[in-house]
Amino acid sequence: MSTRTDEILTNDSHLIQSFANLDGLKQTNARTAIVSAKGGYVTDSEGNELIDGIGGLWCVNVGHRRKEIIDAITKQLNTLDYYSTFYNFTHPMAAKLSKKIADLAPGNLNRVHFGNSGSVANDSAVRMLHHYYNRLGKPHKKKIISRVGAYHGSTHLAMAMTTPAYSDGWDVTENLVHHLQSPYSYREAGDMNDEEFLNHLANNMIDKINELGPENIAAFIAEPIMGAGGIIVPPEGYHQKMREITDEYEIMYIADEVVTAFGRLGHMFASQDKYNMTPDIICTAKGLTSGYQPLSATIISDEIYDVISEPGAMFLHGMTYSGHPAASAAALANIDILEKEEIPKKVRKTGKLFENLLKGLTDLEIVGEVRGSHFMMGIEFVKNKETKETYSDDLAVGLKIASECQKRGLIARPLGNILILSPTLILNEGEIYRIEGILRESIIETTKKLKSMI
Repeated sequence: MSTRTDEILTNDSHLIQSFANLDGLKQTNARTAIVSAKGGYVTDSEGNELIDGIGGLWCVNVGHRRKEIIDAITKQLNTLDYYSTFYNFTHPMAAKLSKKIADLAPGNLNRVHFGNSGSVANDSAVRMLHHYYNRLGKPHKKKIISRVGAYHGSTHLAMAMTTPAYSDGWDVTENLVHHLQSPYSYREAGDMNDEEFLNHLANNMIDKINELGPENIAAFIAEPIMGAGGIIVPPEGYHQKMREITDEYEIMYIADEVVTAFGRLGHMFASQDKYNMTPDIICTAKGLTSGYQPLSATIISDEIYDVISEPGAMFLHGMTYSGHPAASAAALANIDILEKEEIPKKVRKTGKLFENLLKGLTDLEIVGEVRGSHFMMGIEFVKNKETKETYSDDLAVGLKIASECQKRGLIARPLGNILILSPTLILNEGEIYRIEGILRESIIETTKKLKSMI
């Protein structure tokens, strides 16, 4: 361990890492300190260059250290470092960004509220809808329908909307959020084909609505593809079907595009362009600034805005950093890069290559399923392909494979028996083939080690 690494880890003993085994971190120095980054790569404190296979955390879409974004942030800080968007105040960057997002968003989603994280964006969506229904004289229309396997954030309300597995040992708001069956075909469909499974999921939604009463339900919230729940891809036509059901029962549809927006699936927004449905609200963050500044956006329809902006309605919601000037400047520069370099369009080609190459890993002994779309992929490992039997948690198969990947120059994200890949969107074909090669070698090596352990 270098002197620099030792110094970082000594200081790091005061940092509470997110989603970590804190006791494990106390017992070991098995941490990686990232000290610099450029393009699709990061460098650790030991001088190792690594492909950033998780894009920071689903977010560095245009790649690291883009001068255009850094310059835009610097220029803005030298002009207007900060001012709020409370009361009757605004500033050029937040105003310009809100118009840009409204221009890009589908349908009549023309009103934008800024926050500083995806969790806050999703919280804001629910708070606004609760206020909306209060204004309409429907104070009981408050419940939220989510899904097992969902991930909507880590604030108290967002965690309640997230799959119950993520709140083990933690408290969540009770009786506000109700979860549907996960659209996890590999584990949940059984002998049903895609059409039958889709109908089953639709009936599950209708049954839940009737159980709770549509007059008590404010919204259904869904990620186009479930991310931190394991890259769960619903059967074809799922989002259109759920949109039809929510329309029929007068329930709002919140699309959690915190991960999927701004190019990851080949479009600025996936809801309409990829899944042929327009929600009532889109929540986004991550790729909005490519992670260069913390910023999120809750994009609502004109219908919702018209009600919450009626005479006598105070909008009692907001954060100090809502629409921060530097964050807004970063987002505008980031979107400019996405548009000028046609990154979403390129992703429809390079992302498809990435998807198809990774799906080829199913020829390996312990790869049960590879799923996802474009630059949002998950690999599930199983002990037995025929029975889909999983490895026990104490074997930490995903972590073992991620460690082998890192030795070979790739950062991948373990999630139990699943490995997640969400790299920057600027990878070329050579880098994509290299990732596939590292994954293949790492899985093969881990398979050998597992056989010696079992």
